[in-house]
Amino acid sequence: MRPILATVSLNALRHNLAAVSKFAPHSKTMAVVKANGYGHGLINVAHGLSAADGFAVLGINEAIDLRDAGFQQTILLLEGVFGAQELNVASNLGLNVVIHSQLQLEMLELAHLVKPMHVHLKMNSGMNRLGFQPDAFMQALERLKACKNVADITLMTHFATADDETGIEKPLSLFKTITQGLNLPVSLANSATILRHPNAHTDWVRPGIMLYGASPVGDAAAAAYGLMPAMQFTSEVIGVQEVKAGETVGYGNRFTATQHTRVGIVACGYADGYPRHAGLVSNYQGGAPIAVAGKLTTTLGRVSMDMLFCDLTNIPEADIGASVELWGNQVPVDAVAAASDTVGYELLCAVAPRVPMKVVD
Repeated sequence: MRPILATVSLNALRHNLAAVSKFAPHSKTMAVVKANGYGHGLINVAHGLSAADGFAVLGINEAIDLRDAGFQQTILLLEGVFGAQELNVASNLGLNVVIHSQLQLEMLELAHLVKPMHVHLKMNSGMNRLGFQPDAFMQALERLKACKNVADITLMTHFATADDETGIEKPLSLFKTITQGLNLPVSLANSATILRHPNAHTDWVRPGIMLYGASPVGDAAAAAYGLMPAMQFTSEVIGVQEVKAGETVGYGNRFTATQHTRVGIVACGYADGYPRHAGLVSNYQGGAPIAVAGKLTTTLGRVSMDMLFCDLTNIPEADIGASVELWGNQVPVDAVAAASDTVGYELLCAVAPRVPMKVVD
């Protein structure tokens, strides 16, 4: 079989969940497992994060899968329902539902549910993505309070700049001003807020990327926060070429050797989820980091659909069959992302279905 493999560590997931509790010891944890557990497999991740107080997902299909697998924790639909027909399903499954729009509010008011629902009312505090405008928030809250289909209400928002120097002071102040005096549970903190803004650790925190051992903060490595990578993305060298000075490598001749170079061909390409432009973006010098036979080196040239190139010149022992870590313990996914002008989130979520996945404790 082709040697590429994504290995998911349940121990790393448990470790990172424990780290959330260290940063926010007085908050309940809503583990974000949307996007197929950030590419790690929804049920795999749920088992590793089974000590979480709740799970946050995108669609009702993910919630159904979690319930069918036996998970009884709070499950939150982060974007709410997409049609009125989903409300009864969500109610029967005991799901928590975000209400972020007038349409969703009206659907809930008109629904005939077997039992009332737990809802999270979302404020748009400046990200301008989802949520009620601050001047409409209190009216929406009063309507929810009067709605027979509502069991209880949690207030929430999402910060656009928790991960950079702008911070959250302005949107947090806005949220507190609007909700002042309300004796209701609150959910504010994503991963970056958990790590950088303890003043926003409220009743619930919503960690996402930090659970998977990648950093939500561009200028800080995940290891600096004590996080462990939950995925090891590995393959092997399947070919070796001796390239002379002046010769080129790969499509578009994007790498030209300045000296005799020993080139390894690795069984991984963009059809596996590895970024095609890794190491070739304008704001990055040199190839993307990669580890071969336990030693760090770089990619060369443009990534192909099924293969990529790496420099073996200083790893003479590496030959066909040599182990390759694309990202994981030696090569942080965030480092590959930096070489590709993107973020670790995208790379983890983009691992292709054709890549075999193995779960280890």
